[in-house]
Amino acid sequence: MKLVSVLFLLLAPLLTSCKELVLPVDCSDIQHQDKNRETGVYTIYPLGEKSDVQVCCDMESNGGGWTVFQKRVDGSVNFYRPWDQYKMGFGNAAGEYWLGLDNLHYLTDKQHYELMVYMEDFEGKNVTASYSSFSVAAECDGYTLRVSGFTDGGAGDALTRHNGMKFTTFDKDQDTHSGGNCAILYLGAFWYANCHHTNPNGVYRWGADATKTHYAVGVVWSQWKGYHYSLKTIIMMIRPVQ
Repeated sequence: MKLVSVLFLLLAPLLTSCKELVLPVDCSDIQHQDKNRETGVYTIYPLGEKSDVQVCCDMESNGGGWTVFQKRVDGSVNFYRPWDQYKMGFGNAAGEYWLGLDNLHYLTDKQHYELMVYMEDFEGKNVTASYSSFSVAAECDGYTLRVSGFTDGGAGDALTRHNGMKFTTFDKDQDTHSGGNCAILYLGAFWYANCHHTNPNGVYRWGADATKTHYAVGVVWSQWKGYHYSLKTIIMMIRPVQ
């Protein structure tokens, strides 16, 4: 009995340290660890200890636990960027940012994720579009998007058309448009088809383009506000299916 007690005392610190090494993969893990967590910036580890990255976690919307991977709110960050930056991520989790295609693949490759897109216009109205299934393939497959299971929260469905598309930036054209690179034509980067129904990484502009001279280059969700209106806010976030 004494030998068992001594072994337990010796192993206790190791057992405690192992427990502490359970790192959150996404924001749902953070919420599971502490139900009282508030919306804010947290560190997650999509690929383990050496893959730490800061993200905004939405702990309030529709039950919380959402990992925000794309956020536009004020135009402070330039989203017209090359392939390598969309691959690795850029921006600031406290403001505008893109989590990175690699991280999106790592997260959605291991679990079944859902997607919610939150939008707000310059008149103060907000809407959502939700999808019950969302995943991003590996780089060798062009980071192909798989999205389905649309539920309307007032925004309409502008994303399903992009299902099955590879990601395109101005220096890597993987869209299906025969008339040129969609990222160059619409000043963004996305899973363009021929070309888009939504352009969340387009140029941040301020509402309606009264002159209608800059067609579809803004932060567009066409099914809600059309191609001549650039949104004030768009936030794309995922969590494991509940």
